[in-house]
Amino acid sequence: MLEKMFKLKANHTDVRTEVIAGLTTFMTMAYILAVNPNMLAATGMDATAVLIATCLASCVGTLCMAFMANYPFALAPGMGLNAYFAYTVCIGMGYDWRVALAAVAVEGIIFVVLSLTNVREAIFNAIPKTLKKGVSAGIGLFIAFIGLQGAHLVVNNDSTLVSYVNFKANFNTEGICAILALVGLFITVILYAKNVKGAILIGIVATWVLGMICQATGLYQVNFDTGFYSLYPSFAITDFSAFGQTFGQLFKADFSNVGIANFIVVVLAFLFVDMFDTIGTLVGVATKAKMLDKDDKLPRIKNALLADAIATFVGAVFGTSTTTTYVESSAGVGAGARTGLSSVVTGLMFLLAIFFAPVFTAIPGFATAPALIFVGFLMVTTVLEVDFSDLTESVPAYLCLLAMPLMYSISEGIAVGVISYVVINLCAGKAKKITPLMYVLAILFVCKYIFL
Repeated sequence: MLEKMFKLKANHTDVRTEVIAGLTTFMTMAYILAVNPNMLAATGMDATAVLIATCLASCVGTLCMAFMANYPFALAPGMGLNAYFAYTVCIGMGYDWRVALAAVAVEGIIFVVLSLTNVREAIFNAIPKTLKKGVSAGIGLFIAFIGLQGAHLVVNNDSTLVSYVNFKANFNTEGICAILALVGLFITVILYAKNVKGAILIGIVATWVLGMICQATGLYQVNFDTGFYSLYPSFAITDFSAFGQTFGQLFKADFSNVGIANFIVVVLAFLFVDMFDTIGTLVGVATKAKMLDKDDKLPRIKNALLADAIATFVGAVFGTSTTTTYVESSAGVGAGARTGLSSVVTGLMFLLAIFFAPVFTAIPGFATAPALIFVGFLMVTTVLEVDFSDLTESVPAYLCLLAMPLMYSISEGIAVGVISYVVINLCAGKAKKITPLMYVLAILFVCKYIFL
């Protein structure tokens, strides 16, 4: 049955390889179960409810990818996209998280339509590869910056905007957290360099355990007033009733203080970010797995993009930010994954993870920070594929990469990259390189700045 469903022999793989690869993918991306609730909780959402929503959305999305496209790609709420949801839309713009979920759901519906009408497939084939790499690297820097903040390594500074933490002041809170985050980063990097499966997850757990030891010895001190809580986990049964605090809440969003133009801006931002993030991930992972055809196109891409779109809408209904294809799928591909069977294993692991919700929600920000910083590094490495000898290609990628962390916005970085690519190549006499769709995207971004 498995052979008939997933065509294992045709893809030069077997059940054992796919199962091991699926577990590997889960282990490399399981950090999202700790990071996502921690990040979205900043908007006022219940952390346990977000964790359950994250598990369910990841499970549904990954299973859709498995059965609809037969690809070893796993899905979960996207890093960068959840940062935009929490820090830009909710905290920066001041919108209620229910409104943000509604925007994600609308984006998902639009993506379903675009996927069915081949629009996303056309964009996949039209956007320059160099700019895709710049987007990926820029998101990596943005994620790393958030990780540095979560680790308390980077703090606010009135004179220079940001600075490093003062280890002497508040050593038993900020100081020790920063030190533990650095130790966790070194652990993660060393394990990853030694090809240890699940190095990122092990790094999180190791940092957390060290934190608990520090709390037991008095090096780390609980201070509820400043947001430094006990690091000891609760082994109580998951409060599944908490799921109701996010499930279907998007339908209760209050739009009275949200203008239609502002809502459209948020939807478009999610739309563009998710589009570039998903397409870039599919390109990167599929290239590593040698799944692209002779024309550098991905077979069954419509099914893969449709699975991603469905996962986005379902995730919003469950109560989490945009669900997207994960670059950590490359870990499973590296372990031999070639079919959707590995995705089935990954999806079921996310389902099982629901029962460990109290453990995941107790993990502190400084323990997940090493994962953010290191995953940022993995994404930044795509910049190595940019041709820096061609300024018409490299400068737009560079501007995109630079804008994301400094403007603290992924969508702004993408806008800068697209507009600069069109303008530079047009003025440099290389208009033939610019596809019609790139002109359309550039005009849309310019219109956003002028009218919205």
